[in-house]
Amino acid sequence: MLRKEVVVKNIDKKYDHPLAEIVQIASQYKSEILLEYDKYKINAKSIMGIIAFNPSEGMNVTIAADGMDEGDAVDALGKFLECE
Repeated sequence: MLRKEVVVKNIDKKYDHPLAEIVQIASQYKSEILLEYDKYKINAKSIMGIIAFNPSEGMNVTIAADGMDEGDAVDALGKFLECE
């Protein structure tokens, strides 16, 4: 399992549909991917989970992935959430 902590930056200003795009990015990978904040753990491939989670600017989010492409998944979601 690979984990990376990121601080969410202006995703709502940079992207038209950031919550849907998180799910689209996560769905490209075979690994299990979770977004963690405080005590919450959300499946990054679940649109309903992401809507409820609603990552917003300034949140410290941990991306956790487990699987054969976990490194690529964590990198892609990290870049997205940090608006790189």
